[in-house]
Amino acid sequence: MTGTVYLVGAGPSDGGLFTLKGLELLQKADVVVYDALIGLEVMALIPEKTRKINVGKRSGNHTVPQEEINQILLREAQAGNEVVRLKGGDPFLFGRGGEELELLAEHDVPFQVVPGVTSALAAPAYGGIPVTHRDYCSSIHIITGHTNRSPGPNYKALAEMDGTLIFLMGMSSLNEICNNLRKAGMRPSMPAAIIEQGTSARQRRIIGTITTLPDLAKEAGAAAPAVIIVGQVCALSERFAWAEKRPLAGKRILVTRPQVRASAMAASLRSYGAEVVELPSITPEPIHPNPALEAALQEKYDWLALTSPTGVEMLLEHFKRTSFDIRNLHGVRLAAIGSATAERMKEFGLIPDLVPETYSGAALGKALAAQGGRVLLARAKEGSLELTEALEKAGMEYSDIPLYRTFLAEEDISWLKDGSIDYITFTSASTVHGFMQRTKGRIHGLAVCIGKATEQAAQSYGMETVTAKTASIASMTELLLSLSQKEKC
Repeated sequence: MTGTVYLVGAGPSDGGLFTLKGLELLQKADVVVYDALIGLEVMALIPEKTRKINVGKRSGNHTVPQEEINQILLREAQAGNEVVRLKGGDPFLFGRGGEELELLAEHDVPFQVVPGVTSALAAPAYGGIPVTHRDYCSSIHIITGHTNRSPGPNYKALAEMDGTLIFLMGMSSLNEICNNLRKAGMRPSMPAAIIEQGTSARQRRIIGTITTLPDLAKEAGAAAPAVIIVGQVCALSERFAWAEKRPLAGKRILVTRPQVRASAMAASLRSYGAEVVELPSITPEPIHPNPALEAALQEKYDWLALTSPTGVEMLLEHFKRTSFDIRNLHGVRLAAIGSATAERMKEFGLIPDLVPETYSGAALGKALAAQGGRVLLARAKEGSLELTEALEKAGMEYSDIPLYRTFLAEEDISWLKDGSIDYITFTSASTVHGFMQRTKGRIHGLAVCIGKATEQAAQSYGMETVTAKTASIASMTELLLSLSQKEKC
């Protein structure tokens, strides 16, 4: 049976601009064939187990020839795979999408096309440049910047148009583009702009005229990928610029929480303007069946202690799976290791009786020891020894029952190697260990930790660290905002 090839436009860089249909297809694809300029946020959306084939092309450096890309798509589809061909921007706007479909059509391979947000519109928008404005222009013209193609741009016609000119893939020809527009009669003071790495954390604006822009670009060291805009609307950029005014604009943040827990944190950071790459370093899996837990729940305990939001969810899932009546816990007091765990418990109507001020196993053990009684610990199999050591030191009787195991994520992350990271967030010591084993220390950034135990784990690998005031995602976000503000001052 022949599979289907989906040409999917990945948009520019901001993962929020990726289409819902594109996301749906990524989730069910067997193979993703991707370009070099796909945003890191979009790359992080590809499921861990999906096979990835890098056919990246950059200006002047075609790692895989176009003909070979066409053959890869054909081979994978004929092998029965569902194939997503992930292309930057829109696949039919200077994306050679039509060429890739020709071979598929010739061999009767089914295909679909999912449009993407083109950088020709997204980059100016993120740079505060409306490509049309009734007071300035009423048309836009998108032109390839590869001036060696035949036929080349008709600069005389372009110069005479009362519209916005947008050049894609034109940085190597910037001087030629600006000179030709002037020679064709465009006034030398016509506003012009470059939006470099548009919509990403590394976005830069360079505003000038067709006379000054080449020198400004050279002085700034501007390079591809970038969009060149020529027209009166470029003069509005200073008034309308908005993207860099967001509190976390310009920051690329790596979130290492397990996938099921990462989205809320990532959404919060994105709302402040950060480019967020979700790279879970561990994956939780419930222990089922769990006769040890079932037996423990039949005994009498004074305390039930939970040490993570995931543990809360896993315990309640066990209750549901085994039809355990939660009323059997009557008289058992509840303890949470920190505020995040406590908040997750409250969402299910479980109000903790004990939450230590410091987020750590040692602090929870010390707090339980001060209360006395028999303790049931329900947590990850790889739980910290700090908690049990504190209980043993106090002579407390306890049962340490594993609820779930954590597995290291094993996804290939070669696509991340060129992406510099500003901050790496860690919400547990296990996420630190998982991250370091997964990346082999090749990804660097300031480690932002949720608590002391997490900080110590990061420092053990030689990482530079900062720690939130309280053990919560909100406190970590406040810390990131503060760090960003200090760097901008």
